[in-house]
Amino acid sequence: MSDKVAVTPATHTAPPARFSHGVRKGGVLQVAGQVGFLPAQEGRKPEPAGPGLREQTLQTLANVQAVLEEGGAGWEDAVMLRVYLTDTAHFAEFNALYDEFLAERVTVPPARTTVYVGLPAGLLVEIDALAVLG
Repeated sequence: MSDKVAVTPATHTAPPARFSHGVRKGGVLQVAGQVGFLPAQEGRKPEPAGPGLREQTLQTLANVQAVLEEGGAGWEDAVMLRVYLTDTAHFAEFNALYDEFLAERVTVPPARTTVYVGLPAGLLVEIDALAVLG
């Protein structure tokens, strides 16, 4: 059986609790929920890409992509995404941003679930992904 390996891109800070940004085991890569934090800068607290949904969504997708790539995967390997929004009013705008982002990256989009949740103050979106390699 394959070993389980933590996946952490250089652009990511250490998680705030005991979890990994991604875990790869065999041909499966699970990306933990990513939010719209800008790439890590030593000595600075994580900060969102901006106050708006657009900036945070694009950064969140970039953060998911960073974990996918660090784990040896890409968007074509992603079979499932779970999207967590803080406001039902953001659904249409999120979908437009999501469609635009994935249009040039996948031929078959991953399955997706969207739910509404509470996130830490200032964060509007979180996305996790499941990828199958090979």
